Amino acid sequence: MAKAPQNIHSKEVIEKIKASRAVRETVDQLGKSVIQGDTNALARAITLIESSHEGDSKQAEELLRMVLPFSGKSVRVGISGVPGAGKSTFIEAFGMHLIRQGKKVAVLAVDPSSEAGKGSILGDKTRMNSLASSELAFIRPSPSSGALGGVARKTREAIFLCEAAGFEYILVETVGVGQSETAVHSMVDFFLLIAIAGAGDELQGIKRGIMEMADLVVVNKSDGDNLPRAKAARQDIQRALHFFPELPSGWIPEAVLASSLESSGMEEIQDVISRFTQHVQTNGYFAEHRKEQSRWWLKETIQHLLNELFFNQEEVKDKLVLTEQQVISQQVSVTEAARQLIQLFRTK
Repeated sequence: MAKAPQNIHSKEVIEKIKASRAVRETVDQLGKSVIQGDTNALARAITLIESSHEGDSKQAEELLRMVLPFSGKSVRVGISGVPGAGKSTFIEAFGMHLIRQGKKVAVLAVDPSSEAGKGSILGDKTRMNSLASSELAFIRPSPSSGALGGVARKTREAIFLCEAAGFEYILVETVGVGQSETAVHSMVDFFLLIAIAGAGDELQGIKRGIMEMADLVVVNKSDGDNLPRAKAARQDIQRALHFFPELPSGWIPEAVLASSLESSGMEEIQDVISRFTQHVQTNGYFAEHRKEQSRWWLKETIQHLLNELFFNQEEVKDKLVLTEQQVISQQVSVTEAARQLIQLFRTK
């Protein structure tokens, strides 16, 4: 009697199943360690979600699905400022103020220029010596992704991981300028703008759009001989804030003095954040704002993924070079060329 033909793929299938189980066990263990507050596991988890390798994406999605029920319990604070305002020293001073109260503080960054600068935020991290050495703190540079949308999306996912690890305050620093502030504003609860006095152009140096987003303006370096100028700057900024449109939250923005060098003003800043949080939780804006952010990021992520699919499709890549030349030589309009490429993408 002839033997049944051996399934030559059986070993390969078995190995794939074993590998799949091993991966799942690894992701499960990583998720459990994050939820238990293991900062080393948290760092590895963020590295996983930042990875651009195709094989890591499913694991990252599984990890996020696991930690999401444990997220959402922090106060998310966006921090921006004009060049030279002292964001890093302020973050360390404010972070240490919170830590002295037993709070757990995570610092993340959104840096669309990190591809060119190769992660210059690492230099800022080394300057936050006290904060970086605290067991209650976690500091993470932004990924070097080059594209703001990708960097910001990964930062938002990192927020969920930090919250699952038990961090009560998430400080999201904008390292770039312009569009990065808008991205950060779409992922935080409270937006803090750092300004400085003494240059004579306190208001001119701050973009109107960024000022309009601010829930609090902190006049930093309010110490020594600079204190009188800082007080005058605070009054100017406070008056300017009254001319901006009312915030959707119903909150009236404030301006306060602070000195990162002397660690002064930190208690007042925390008080403003606490009063703001109570205000928006009472009027229902807090929950609604987070829902709106989730809707916004869903659409942003869809656009990002469609963009990747479109430009990575072989037929589109082959056709794109010729189409670009036709547009440049004005043989075809930009709109018509785009429609042709999209039609090609949809039929493949």
